[in-house]
Amino acid sequence: MTIDTQTSMSLPVASARAELAIRAEGIYKSYKSGRQRVPVLKGIDWNIPRGDVQLLMGPSGSGKTTLISILAGLLVPDDGRVWLLDQDITRMSRAQRTRFRRRHIGFVFQHFNLFPALTAAENIEVVLEIKGIARRRARSEAYELLDRVGLAAQAHQRPRDLSGGQKQRVAIARALAGNPQIAIADEPTAALDAQSGQRIIHLLRQLAKEQGCTVAIVTHDPRITDIADNIFYIEDGSFCAQESSYSMD
Repeated sequence: MTIDTQTSMSLPVASARAELAIRAEGIYKSYKSGRQRVPVLKGIDWNIPRGDVQLLMGPSGSGKTTLISILAGLLVPDDGRVWLLDQDITRMSRAQRTRFRRRHIGFVFQHFNLFPALTAAENIEVVLEIKGIARRRARSEAYELLDRVGLAAQAHQRPRDLSGGQKQRVAIARALAGNPQIAIADEPTAALDAQSGQRIIHLLRQLAKEQGCTVAIVTHDPRITDIADNIFYIEDGSFCAQESSYSMD
């Protein structure tokens, strides 16, 4: 694990020889507030080699979720470009980005985003079927994924019957359905106890090192730093060194 301590706005630059899964250049994003536009991201560059686990840390409101949403193609930057697996997603239409995301990206939302009428297993099955996997195989893979996150016994329960931590683990299992080449997670261990958190941390590391999945994680959890190849800090919309104004405690 390395921690980048440069202060340049273009701070995370991977080796020119590294094969990149994610390449973001000059990312700007702002939101309208009344008659003004409030800047959220201010020229972010971020390169992530294939098979890496990289963390994004910083205080609330610093632009973390906005940045990973842009990397996943859920948001479009005001300026700048993003390449995923050598494909420029910022030049794609919305429909093209959706197809690309379904095929290549697993995303863990901070607030779960589970379908309330479906069971834990069905929440995973529906994603696999959207990816074109036959129903019988999708069902088998859904049960296997739930077992990997320690929820085999909850396969037939609906979200209303699950705890916050269990919902989080279903969301993680769903994101990993179909063996995505890129996994992007927003606070994946925030709702988990110590044992469940360690299980998920191990699973994310296993994805990267055994399956070659590239993993980008937004987190405040210091436990995850143990599996990271690199850690970057963001504050006020820019990458920075870890300063006293932000602590992992």
